[in-house]
Amino acid sequence: MSSLVAASDLARAAYCPRQLYYARRDDDRAPPPAVRDARALAFEYPALLDGPADELATRPISVSPSAYRENLARLHDRDDWDALTDPVARDVLLSGKDCRGIAHKLVRSPDDGDEDDQPPVPSLVSPGEPPERGVWEPQRVRAVALAKALAWEREASVSRALVEYPAVGVVRTVRLTTGNKAAYRRALRIARNLDFVPSRLRNSAKCESCAYRGRCGVKTWSLSSLLGR
Repeated sequence: MSSLVAASDLARAAYCPRQLYYARRDDDRAPPPAVRDARALAFEYPALLDGPADELATRPISVSPSAYRENLARLHDRDDWDALTDPVARDVLLSGKDCRGIAHKLVRSPDDGDEDDQPPVPSLVSPGEPPERGVWEPQRVRAVALAKALAWEREASVSRALVEYPAVGVVRTVRLTTGNKAAYRRALRIARNLDFVPSRLRNSAKCESCAYRGRCGVKTWSLSSLLGR
């Protein structure tokens, strides 16, 4: 068995250690079809931007077709549009010093110029929606893990990663700041030392959409039930 921690485990550790415990116990790692369908959008940006609007309405997007087109138009104005739509590689397994994981894309950096020795930038494709600003902590941790694994493989500095939210047509940058690397190390410690059932979260919105909510037994409260107590 590999001693490397899966990057997806680090994301679960950052989200909820108890969720990671159940996922490991059940060996539940394959993404559901809905996730794969949403991720597929990340490889169709030009067609989604220029194709018929009525077709766009049939795709697994999380905003209206008009809002989606506006987001893709802003994405088109980024310096790395060509790199995002023509990645160096896709679905690449990266193995670093401490972790391993799939980079859904490796993309050229627009700052690289013609230097062939510069490593590409790893991109994580998320099926969900981004926060108003930045990236959710579990995805930041996973993106940092991929950047560190790529840097280890290439023996070169990788200072950032990308997180794509193709269901809304948004791409965010995760830089390897002191805070992001500290969050990565915390998740790594949790994932490595998880040989017991962690405590349940209490009254957390995270539990509402968790696939393990039933077996976990956590109690969540709606606003109406809290007001009625």
